[in-house]
Amino acid sequence: MASTAEILEDIMTHPPPAPKAIAYNYLVPNIRGLENMVKIIEARSGNNTTVQSQDAYPTPPPSPQPDSAAPITSSSDPNPMPSDPPVSPAHNNTHEISLFAAATETFSHKNTNCSIAESLSRCTPVLDLARQHNIRVRGYVSVALGCPYEGPDTDPHKVAELTASLLEMGCYEVSVADTTGMGTAPKTRRLLKVLKEAGILDEDLALHFHDTYGQALVNSVVGLESGVRVFDSSVGGLGGCPYSKGATGNVATEDLLHLVHSLGCETGIDMVKMAEIGRWITGEIGKANDSRAGKATLARLDL
Repeated sequence: MASTAEILEDIMTHPPPAPKAIAYNYLVPNIRGLENMVKIIEARSGNNTTVQSQDAYPTPPPSPQPDSAAPITSSSDPNPMPSDPPVSPAHNNTHEISLFAAATETFSHKNTNCSIAESLSRCTPVLDLARQHNIRVRGYVSVALGCPYEGPDTDPHKVAELTASLLEMGCYEVSVADTTGMGTAPKTRRLLKVLKEAGILDEDLALHFHDTYGQALVNSVVGLESGVRVFDSSVGGLGGCPYSKGATGNVATEDLLHLVHSLGCETGIDMVKMAEIGRWITGEIGKANDSRAGKATLARLDL
């Protein structure tokens, strides 16, 4: 997070071309972080309409044209996107922030050097300042299905309490996070039941699964069956957590897309293009592509 301000300024100065407006979300640990963001946004708000050329900004490779490879027509890609969508003006992009609290005291102290109660109190001035500048705020509850320090049985009632608190404080949505990847289908089902009993609406929830034990897709199906429709993911399965030893990245976006498409859900996302992005970004940073569906999709294109 030390380079958040630099990343924000670079995106506002040289926004990458995109077919639709982008909502950039930044993790803000304290009021100072948001104050720095506000200064940059105010300074750059009148000069953020330049679209950077592909030569100056790294972009994923173009999708193969129909004459170069057979199109994929299985249920993994029911919603193909236009091959050349119009580029959205960069000034339509928005900048949001995320706040987080942990569901166990030990993880809260390890991650933010404060208690759960103190972490919530730190959120109050951040939410106040964000409200003044019309910046949307998303909340996170970490270690909701297991803690690396306190074990695999995080109290779901504590998760529900924190989720309700963040919503009441002004977050438009709260992402309940299985930071360690310890979640299983029965535990996820129980947590979602407790959240419903606490009055948390499905439309106010997102789910955030790490795939440490290979259960992220199973847990996602449980979430879908419960009524949740927003899921966090990372292209190529990138990510992790420095305070959760052994934790892998988030569920791969490509794998999650293949799952929900196979269930008949519509996302409006082109599976082939997402797979190409996964191959591109993992190559750029020199990490393995952990998406099985992404690699399988690309293999079919190469036939």
